[in-house]
Order: sequence, then C-alpha cells, then structure tokens
Amino acid sequence: MDQDQFGSQNRNQNFEMPKLPKGLIKKVIIGLIIVVLLAFGTTMFYTVEEHEKAAILTFGQFSGTSDAGLHFKLPYPIQDVVIVPANRTQKTYIGYRDYNGQIEVVEEEALMITGDENIVSADAVVEWKVNNLEHYLYNIEDPEQFLRNSASASIRSVIGSSKLDFAITDGKTVIQTEVKQKLEDLQTRYETGIQIIDLKFQDIEPPEGEVQQAFKEVTNAREEKNTKINNAQNYKNDKLPKARGEAQALIENAEAEKKSRVLNAQGDVAKFNAIYTEYANNPGVTQRRLILETLEKIMPNAQIIVTDQSDSTVNYLPLNDFLKAPKKGSDAQ
Repeated sequence: MDQDQFGSQNRNQNFEMPKLPKGLIKKVIIGLIIVVLLAFGTTMFYTVEEHEKAAILTFGQFSGTSDAGLHFKLPYPIQDVVIVPANRTQKTYIGYRDYNGQIEVVEEEALMITGDENIVSADAVVEWKVNNLEHYLYNIEDPEQFLRNSASASIRSVIGSSKLDFAITDGKTVIQTEVKQKLEDLQTRYETGIQIIDLKFQDIEPPEGEVQQAFKEVTNAREEKNTKINNAQNYKNDKLPKARGEAQALIENAEAEKKSRVLNAQGDVAKFNAIYTEYANNPGVTQRRLILETLEKIMPNAQIIVTDQSDSTVNYLPLNDFLKAPKKGSDAQ
C-alpha cells in the first residue's frame, strides 16, 4: 500500500501543468478587444461617389440618406448603407439590348399589334434616374424590371390604339409623347422612386420582308410629297411678301399722286378765285393785265407797243429800257 501511494505521488508530480507567465491572459484579452474594435471600425466609415447616393439603414429600417463624400455610421449590424448611382442618368432598352455597341434584337419586346391588326416592330430607349431613394429600394422588389415592363406595356397600349400607317409615318412623335406620359403616370402611381427623363423610339416599322419594303416606299413617297409641299410653301413665303410690298408701294405712290393733284387743283382754284375777285372789282384793268401777262409768257422777247383806239401810235415811257440802262453814278466810276 505504501509503495502504491508513493508511485501515484510520483506520477502526479510528473504531469503537473506548467505555470503561465504573469499578465499573459490580460494581454490576450486586450488583443481580442483590439481585434474586435478594428473589425467594427472598418464598418463605421464609408465613401459615396459624386454620382451616387447612400441609403442609411438602422436595424434594417430606412433612416436617411447621404450624399457624396466620406461619412461615419454606427457599426454593423446596428447600421448599414446601400449605395445607389442615383445621380447618374441611366438607360433601359426596350426591344433590343446594347452590349458595348453590339445590338441584339429582343423580338418578344419589339413585336406588337397595331389598332388595325397589323404587326409592327418598335424599339425604344428610356432615360431615367432615381429621385426617391427610399421608394426605389423598398416599394418595388426589382425597380429596373418594373420599369422595363411598364415601358413595354405603355408602348403596346398606345400603338395598340393607333393605325400602322400613322405609327410608322407622321404619328411617331405623337405616340412617343403619349407613351412617355403613360410611363410617368405608372411610376407616380406605384411610387417607384424613378424619374423618367426621356423616351425615344429608335424605330417603328413593319417586320422585315415585302410588307416592310412596301411601307418604306409609301413612306418615301410621303416624305417626297412633304418636301415638295415645304418647298412650295417656302416659295410662297418668299414671293408673297415681295408682291405685297410692291402692291403697297404702288398704292402709296398713287395716294401721293392723288394728294399732289388735289393740292395743285386746290391751288389753281384759289388762284382763280383771287383773280376773279380782282376781275369783279375792275374787269377792264384785270383783263388787260391778264392779256399782258399771257403775252409775256408766250412772247418773252417781243417789243410792246401801246396804241389807242384810233390805231395811231401812242407815245409811252419805255420803263424796261430805263431799267436795263446803267446808272450815271456807275458810269462815272
């Protein structure tokens, strides 16, 4: 018994645990705390680019937004952020896809029926951006797919009530405006947080084949007709103002001539009335004066000789000759 007890005591002494250095446990705990703080610290800062906007989630609930720059938040899982390119205008293609310049037609989106039961292929591009980040993230499960579906539905709705000839010719702009309005109404009704910037049709045309060629010829003929009409209208707009100007000039010249003649006639009448008044006061003197003035006009170089009723020459004073003669004072000088 004594030997067994002694052997067991020796074994216990051989397997005794080594002692840890003083302060090691404390250092390990501090190290673990530092690692945890660093792990949390990496989730407390985030950067938002110029074309982006961040949604802040607190315990999974939307609590605000932040714009471009370096920002601080509470560590995960208390707060998290979802960064969205909200300030960038994005494009969604309807009826085709653009893979870095490589165009791929999507017929199930492009082909649709017009109001007169013809098939037409319509390709469009929608330009949009996010204007309400909360609605964009939480109101619709897949906002971009919803946008694509609503755009396709709007196009089918408008083209489905239009005739093919109208859709592929003059009605393209009208259809485009109506589709954009319907698409905007859908985004507002469902509060998707998406703002429609623009919608443009790339092509609205019949499917490829003889029908398409026939409609192209009709379209070309209509465009040629419109070109000729526009040229004729331009010619009219060029000539008509000139003709109106010339007519107005003729009218103004005639009016001026009319006024001139009226004034001359009024002057003649006034002159006649003045002469008549003098004539009425002294008919003989006025009559002789008129005769002499008339003779002076028709015979300016004639010599005037005054006679009496007996046909004998009457001596008269030649005043004209005296007036023409030089003065004595001037001769002397």
